[in-house]
Amino acid sequence: MSVAITHVVDDDPAVRDALQWLLQSRGAPSRTWKSANEFLAFASSDLCGCLLLDVRMPGMSGIELFDRLRALQCRLPVIFLTGHGDVPMAVQALKDGAFDFIEKPYDDNALVDKVLAAIAQDTKRNLREISILVLEQKLAQLTHREQEVMQMILAGKLNKVIADELGIAMRTVEVHRAHIFEKMQVRSAVELSQALGLLANKPES
Repeated sequence: MSVAITHVVDDDPAVRDALQWLLQSRGAPSRTWKSANEFLAFASSDLCGCLLLDVRMPGMSGIELFDRLRALQCRLPVIFLTGHGDVPMAVQALKDGAFDFIEKPYDDNALVDKVLAAIAQDTKRNLREISILVLEQKLAQLTHREQEVMQMILAGKLNKVIADELGIAMRTVEVHRAHIFEKMQVRSAVELSQALGLLANKPES
């Protein structure tokens, strides 16, 4: 997972410098960009942190950049900096998945608080996705028979019942169970169920 950085996109150099100083004062690393196009050329789907984005800029607007980033599967939380007349656009952006918007002039501490909240949310999302990836890798190690046995274990069936239903020896079931627990790195059926619960709420890609 890459380092969480707050990216500031604003065409006004004074605003960029002020925001960078403000974020630095609260220990939040940042990087500034003078245009939407400049940031878009850098953006990728694996960025971590937060995006502070001015709505109105020459050339590509903040709203247009937001749409382009979504098309790129870049899920960096976006906080829009808006003038009064931009609020309806910012509200629509919220409905489309933006994290929040802050109307100018803004309170410095409130702004940084929202940035830190966005970074925390993004970090949690990234850690969850890493956990899901690791879990899927563990599942891929199971043989077809082990997957069958695992589903029966999750259904609460005893070893003897599993053996009867699969037509195998109970000792064989015990071996399969041991291999499943070892590969999934759990110690009980309860832990196995809890681990797989993460996949039940896996977000849509």
